[in-house]
Amino acid sequence: MTYDITAVRTQFPALTAGTAHFDGPGGTQTPLPVIEAITDALAHPLSNRGHAVPGERNAENIVTETRQAMADLLGADPSGIVFGRSATQLAYDFSRTLAKTWSPGDEVVVTRLDHDSNIRPWVQAAEQAGITVRWADFDPSTGELTAEDVRAVLSERTRLVAVTAASNLIGTRPPIAEISRLVHQAGALLYVDGVHYTAHTLVDVEQLGADFFVCSPYKFLGPHHGVLAGRPQLLESLRPDKLLPSTDVVPERFEYGTLPYEFLAGTRAAVDFLAGLSSDATGSRRERLASALAVMEEHEDVLRTQIEKGLSAFEEVTVHSRAAERTPTLLLTIDGHSTTDAYHYLAERGIHAPTGSFYALEASRRLGLGDTGGLRVGLAPYNNAEDVDRLLEGLSEFLRRRA
Repeated sequence: MTYDITAVRTQFPALTAGTAHFDGPGGTQTPLPVIEAITDALAHPLSNRGHAVPGERNAENIVTETRQAMADLLGADPSGIVFGRSATQLAYDFSRTLAKTWSPGDEVVVTRLDHDSNIRPWVQAAEQAGITVRWADFDPSTGELTAEDVRAVLSERTRLVAVTAASNLIGTRPPIAEISRLVHQAGALLYVDGVHYTAHTLVDVEQLGADFFVCSPYKFLGPHHGVLAGRPQLLESLRPDKLLPSTDVVPERFEYGTLPYEFLAGTRAAVDFLAGLSSDATGSRRERLASALAVMEEHEDVLRTQIEKGLSAFEEVTVHSRAAERTPTLLLTIDGHSTTDAYHYLAERGIHAPTGSFYALEASRRLGLGDTGGLRVGLAPYNNAEDVDRLLEGLSEFLRRRA
C-alpha cells in the first residue's frame, strides 16, 4: 500500500497559508471533501428528521449514514453510536446517568494519565453519589500506565474504570484490552477516552473490550462534535434524564435536541477521506480504513522517528514521551528556557507547536511540570518531512539565540 503525502496535502486548503502544523492533538486542519460535504448539506433542503419531504429525508439519511460510517471507523455497532456536542459533554452526560446505578460503598477508578474530561466528570459524579474515587497512577519516568497499575486499585466494589487509550499529553498507549479483562473480571464497566487514539490508528472497540468508547471527529480531519460508541444492550439498560416528548429509542435516547446535521455530514466525509488515504486500498469501507490507516500510521511513525533523532542532538531538550507504545506526540521541556518563549519564537516563523498542559492537568503534575506542562509536538496525516525540518531548524535557532 502507498501513502502519497503530496497528494494528501493538496486536499487541505489551510496548508496554503504556509504554517507547519504540529497542533494536531488539539484539532486537525480540514480537507476539501469535508468542507464540501458540510456545504452540500446546508445547500440542500434540511429539516427535522422524517420521510415526507426532501429536507426530512436528507436529515434522516445524514444521521443514518454517519452512524454507519462511525461504526465502520470504530469497529462498532451503528445502533450504539451516540452523537454529542463534545467528548467532554458525553462524559458528563454518561457519568450522571451511570451515577444513578451507584450506591454508597461503590468505587470508580480514574487515572493520573488522562485528560481532565475523563477524570473530573467521574470524580464529580462520585462525590455527588457519595461513593469512593480511586486513582490509578502511571510511571513518570517511563510514561507507562500498565494493567497492573489498574489492577492495584480494583476491588469487588468497583463499578466503573475510566481510562485513556492514548494520552493527549505524552502519547502513551496503555494496554486497553488487558485492562478491559481485569475490569470485567471485577464486574465493572470500562469507559475509554479514545479522542487522541482514534486520530492515529484503527480502532476496534470489540477487541479493546470497551463498554463505552468516545472520540472527537475534529481530531481526525472532521468537524467539531463528539461521538460515543456503546454496546447497544448496555445502552438499553440506562435511563438518562431527557425531555418527555423525546424518543426513548437507543441511541437517540442519549442525544439531546436537534443534531448538527451539517457536521454529521462532514464527519461521514472525514471517515471516507481516511479510507481513501491509500489510493490502492480495496474492499469494504472497514477494510479500506484498515489498509489506509496502517500506511498513515507508518508515515507518522517515520516522521516521529525523524523528530526524535533531531531532538536527541539538543542537550537542553527533555522529551517526556517515552512509553514503548505511543502515538506520534511528543512533550518537550527545555532546560533554562521557557517553552512559552519557544512556542512564540516558532509561531513567528510559521511553525505551530503549542505549549501547555492541554487539560491533562494530573499527568502534567505527575511529570513534575506543574500546571505549566511543556511544548507539544503532534503529527497529523498531512505533515511531511519538510515540516519536521522546519521544526528542528526553528528549535535549533531558538536555542542558539537564547544561548
